[in-house]
Amino acid sequence: MNDIQGKFVNGSGSFPGAGQRRGFWFLFFTQFQGAFSDNVYRTLAMFLIIGMALPHFAGDSRELRMALVGALFALPFILFSMAGGYLADRYSKRTIAIGVKVFEVFIMLLITAGLVGQSAPILLAGVFLMGTHSAFFGPSKYGLLPELLPEKKLSWGNGLLELGTFLAIVLGTIGGGWLFEFFTGSQMWAGVILVGLAVGGLITSFGISRVPAADPAKQWRVNFLADLWWQMRTIRRDRVLALAVFGNTYFFFLGALIQQYTIYAYGKDLLHLSEGQITSYLMPAIALGIGVGSFAAGYLSGNKIEYGLIPLGSLGMTVFGAFLAQPGRGLAGVIVALVLYGFFAGFFIVPIAALIQHRPDHKEKGAVIAASNLLSFVGIFIAAGVFYLLGGVLHLSGRQVFMATTLLTLGGTLYGLWLLPDAFLRFLLWIATHTVYRVRVNGRDNIPAKGGALFVCNHVSFVDALLLIAATDRHVRFMMLKSYYEPPYVKPFARALGVIPISSEQRPRDLLKSLQTASDAIKEGHVVCIFAEGQITRIGQLLPFRRGLERIMKEVDAPIVPIALDGVWGSLFSFEKRRFIWKLPHRIPHPVTVSFGVPMAARATAFEVRQAVQALQASAWQDRRERMQPLHRAFVKTARRVPFRSGDGRRTNPGT
Repeated sequence: MNDIQGKFVNGSGSFPGAGQRRGFWFLFFTQFQGAFSDNVYRTLAMFLIIGMALPHFAGDSRELRMALVGALFALPFILFSMAGGYLADRYSKRTIAIGVKVFEVFIMLLITAGLVGQSAPILLAGVFLMGTHSAFFGPSKYGLLPELLPEKKLSWGNGLLELGTFLAIVLGTIGGGWLFEFFTGSQMWAGVILVGLAVGGLITSFGISRVPAADPAKQWRVNFLADLWWQMRTIRRDRVLALAVFGNTYFFFLGALIQQYTIYAYGKDLLHLSEGQITSYLMPAIALGIGVGSFAAGYLSGNKIEYGLIPLGSLGMTVFGAFLAQPGRGLAGVIVALVLYGFFAGFFIVPIAALIQHRPDHKEKGAVIAASNLLSFVGIFIAAGVFYLLGGVLHLSGRQVFMATTLLTLGGTLYGLWLLPDAFLRFLLWIATHTVYRVRVNGRDNIPAKGGALFVCNHVSFVDALLLIAATDRHVRFMMLKSYYEPPYVKPFARALGVIPISSEQRPRDLLKSLQTASDAIKEGHVVCIFAEGQITRIGQLLPFRRGLERIMKEVDAPIVPIALDGVWGSLFSFEKRRFIWKLPHRIPHPVTVSFGVPMAARATAFEVRQAVQALQASAWQDRRERMQPLHRAFVKTARRVPFRSGDGRRTNPGT
């Protein structure tokens, strides 16, 4: 039993200790400094390049110079991200983090020389080199997260890291504008500050926990495009991962198009703001919103990767993008809308980032993250060209660009839901479990991180499957009675979730075929769930388990995970009071406990699994006791509710 538990908990049976948690915070501060310095310098360089008297050439404009700065920052990610992924897998990610911080110190010294001499080529080279620094750091930075944190903390860690990143963007954007205005004519001091920041980041990088190389034998590929193509073949084998990489690319495309370009044009042309006002009000607003939204998404994910937040984020971005596209908006309304736009963008990106970090195999993680990083900056690079096309060639206003991006976001959301409809169902479940139900999960660490497994659960109500989906981020294929599967208002959703219909009234051959389908799904690495009682309990007690689970696991080498639902009896969809739905709930939100037990061997009998579920129910009773009243209070409350009912349940005549 201990071997089974050690094999399937968190993929390796180990969790990070206090030293690794400290390492996460050093990574956090190192990343914060890098993002802050990036945005300080990029904002400073953009304002300097826009205002410089350069030799005139055809097509020169504000939009072209802004696009040039953005493209030079994005280009290194396209050229060097795969190399960064190779280094992240081949060597310790901590070593790479320290190395890029040393490189940053030399970059800032070069930039200081460019600031002293007001040299446009050196300033543009500095933008390119800072992009190079970040391209090499990105795969190691995001690859370190799953090595420093367990899976259940990935969404939390991503949310916190994104909050820090976008807070750094806020402060860096403001700081760049402040350096531009305060040190006009003496930009050398801006360079000194940037060098000092780089040295600080180098110092914090030494505090990152030591981690071993993921794949010391990894071979170097000179052709990064061939390497990218190879990694894309790996990514395409996992539809969820492929959609996450696509969503990540779109997020960075949209973020660059709006934050780096559109907001500047919006503030200049529609609100008539100065550069300092734009960097003080508008640019920080959306970055702050993304940071707070990212932190909220990490918290609301509930120790799992909740990709049901992705469509919620898309919907919010669509609504507030449409608001910003309307004419006649004042400064206060624009700031609030940008904060809320960014807030929902944070909901969008956190589960996507966690999926990209969690789903790849350990040895491929760095390369997959690098490929995703490269593609995200392909999006940023394209954003520079799209902005020049929309603003410099078609002469669209910032308001019109917001409308175009809103329509694009809406179209992408609908397409993604068509490809992955269960994301929409998870979104609805997330709403339900944060309003109607209050789900408490015990033993989440007992869920296998990867690979096939059979969930065996007691059956209390019509929404048991939905509560289980809300309690885990793994895709679960449920076995459902054919009579419940066939109605037209159920079948499309059941098919989207990969439900396996089964019925005891089927011919033996058809029944065995359903059980074999479940076995094959587990062998392929899926999680299958069976409600082994075969029906919803009518008495609120655990019924005998049928032996179908033994037939499913007959030739399967995978764990059985016992699950107990507690507190569901008494909800609208249980058979309490001898009826479904048509009764008043005891309370809203209705508290429910989902308990995952220690994984059992594949040859465990139905009786043994039932005993494990009973033990979980007994443990969950402790959670329910916290909400229960003393016996005398409960008696008085019940008597008040049904004053004319006798002890045997019959109604009495109040006149007797």
